[in-house]
Amino acid sequence: MPETSSTAASAPKSPTILVIDDDPEVRYSLARVLSSRNYQILEASSGEQGIAIVKKSPPALVFLDVRMGGMSGIEALQHIRSANPQQMVILMTAFGTAQTAIEAMKYGAFDYIMKPFDPQKVLTLAENALKTHADIRAASDYKPIITNDDFKEGIVGSSQPMQDVFKIIGQVTASDVTVMITGESGTGKELVARSIWKHSHRSNKPFIAVNCAAIPENLIESELFGHEKGSFTGAMNQRIGKFELCDGGTIFLDEIGDMALATQTKILRVLQQGEIQRVGGAETIKIDVRILAATNKDLEAMIREKTFREDLYYRLNVVRILMPALRDREGDVPQLVDYCVQNLARQKKTRVRKVAPEAMAALTRYRWPGNVRELENIIYRSAVIAQGDTILLKDLPHEVRDAGAALPQPAATPPPASASALPAPAPIPAAQERAAPPLTIEHALDFLHENLSQTGEPILARLEREMIMRVMKAEGGNTVRTSEKLGITRATLRKRLDEYGLKN
Repeated sequence: MPETSSTAASAPKSPTILVIDDDPEVRYSLARVLSSRNYQILEASSGEQGIAIVKKSPPALVFLDVRMGGMSGIEALQHIRSANPQQMVILMTAFGTAQTAIEAMKYGAFDYIMKPFDPQKVLTLAENALKTHADIRAASDYKPIITNDDFKEGIVGSSQPMQDVFKIIGQVTASDVTVMITGESGTGKELVARSIWKHSHRSNKPFIAVNCAAIPENLIESELFGHEKGSFTGAMNQRIGKFELCDGGTIFLDEIGDMALATQTKILRVLQQGEIQRVGGAETIKIDVRILAATNKDLEAMIREKTFREDLYYRLNVVRILMPALRDREGDVPQLVDYCVQNLARQKKTRVRKVAPEAMAALTRYRWPGNVRELENIIYRSAVIAQGDTILLKDLPHEVRDAGAALPQPAATPPPASASALPAPAPIPAAQERAAPPLTIEHALDFLHENLSQTGEPILARLEREMIMRVMKAEGGNTVRTSEKLGITRATLRKRLDEYGLKN
């Protein structure tokens, strides 16, 4: 019986799912399973026919067989994703080989499923894929927060701590003053050094960065000052050191707190007299080099422990720039995320162009112990595994998704029996309460069975959802303790949280 116009107008349109398989029995059985959730089903008997449907009117989801007569499923997948990069595709195969799995994910499939089908797994996969499709569409209004031209230096941020850093950079560029850049690892100390050099009168001369922690102690003097032929075993030729190569320019000594005391003495000589000697050489070589240094160590404590020269410290620490930790840069994370996404797109490393609101919220909540370097790595990792042009919440590592997420809160008042919350028991008069025996597990189960049976909702799913909510709340949102209490793995817990729409 056709719907009335008012009903049709108010009823939301069910998602459309396209099934591509050359076996009519497979198409029929899959369509029957999916129809149980009122999805609109389209069918295609070949890859070519399926591609034509996708190009004409893209469905929300495609189930695609790997082995068909004519065009293979992998070929069809490439054509479909080329026509619509956001298209959700689940491959179907009777042969779960490593080759199939690798190629499926390489060419952008959402997932793949083995034949014969488990109906429940088909429905779960479909729901997850459709949710991803909806999340990507919800992020369609994403607008870039910045342009790369806004931050040509590569130092991104508009928070007050970063504004203070920018001011000091501007103040020291006009002179040759020695600058010490301190801060936690990954905060961008080398970017600051490069910015100072770029805006100085030495910008047309070399900039050389030296990681003092990465060079063995017995080689660092040769690396910095060079050596003469035959000065030590293996010195087959004369070598020009970094300081000599950088004459007229700027040298950046990163991780200077890891430099040996003997080398510190020679660096002090460069600062005091502007001259070096190659290892094994007698000639004094005059150089004109500006020195910028950086460390994530507490040099004052090292001075007290006699592992860093006090006189060198004061020579280097003429002007200090303290790089703030990312957790202290309120409001900078969205800008940094946007900058990373745009950089990856410009370099054509990934197809991602957008970040979903839920993902951006999780990134903003995270504390970033590894600072900007960690953020860059996580955005790159998430962009690589994203199944479209949008980074979704599920694409982020679990530690980012779990960090500080809001816990689900039970309703303050019980909703009607038809709603999703568990019905509340009727109050017990005080006289009866005193005489009532202790509630046993059997009594509780009888009560739940009687009340949940009336709602028409699947009983096990409802009980599981409510129990997860309550244990999560009791454990303060800690997923490790929650999974232990429930007797499941953290991976299973995260999967259940996603399936039941519980925010964590």
